[in-house]
Amino acid sequence: MPTIEEARAWYTQADPVHDFDHVLRVYAMAEHLAAMEGGDLEIIRAAALLHDAQGAAPGGSPGGAEEDRASHHHSSAEFAGQVLQAESWPASRIAAVQHAIRAHRFRDQSEPPHTLEARILFDADKLDVLGAIGVARVIAYAALDGKPFYTQPSQQFLRTGREEPGEPHSAYHEYLFKLNKIKDRLYTQTARDIAAARDQFLAGFFQRLQAEIRGEA
Repeated sequence: MPTIEEARAWYTQADPVHDFDHVLRVYAMAEHLAAMEGGDLEIIRAAALLHDAQGAAPGGSPGGAEEDRASHHHSSAEFAGQVLQAESWPASRIAAVQHAIRAHRFRDQSEPPHTLEARILFDADKLDVLGAIGVARVIAYAALDGKPFYTQPSQQFLRTGREEPGEPHSAYHEYLFKLNKIKDRLYTQTARDIAAARDQFLAGFFQRLQAEIRGEA
């Protein structure tokens, strides 16, 4: 089983949104969900430590080409296989960890999480984009990617989720496109219960942000 200190070395070049603090939060939340929902804790822990180990940085950050970001779940699953093979894990358990990692990305559900362990990793990772941490991460991600924290979305974006030519994908765009949908995409009841309060906080933040931008008291 990889240790936390071993895993820390895999994230030394990570950006502030996908850094080792994020990994530790996902690891702790995954343990909490497993305590409530069950699952193989060794597989869950290994998947949490390895899930963003390769290519997770946003496109605007050094070494974070957008194509790498879009496929980081596959790159990280491959890297996990190498790490766990070196530890002599059985092939079936390596495959279970790799499936959980490949299935954790919100924007690519070509391989949905079909094991409890994969669903727990998905839920733990997604809970980290809600609540107060979600506010901090979505604004930091926009800044790293050279985008504003707020611009008024176009009618096309509001209807279809696709920006007009030249329209920036601001932090508010990301909230509309992804973050306010998270609570409805979670798999475990424990995660859905946690998400309810975090989603309410996130929605309240963006409502307040818009009010202040309009000059309201």
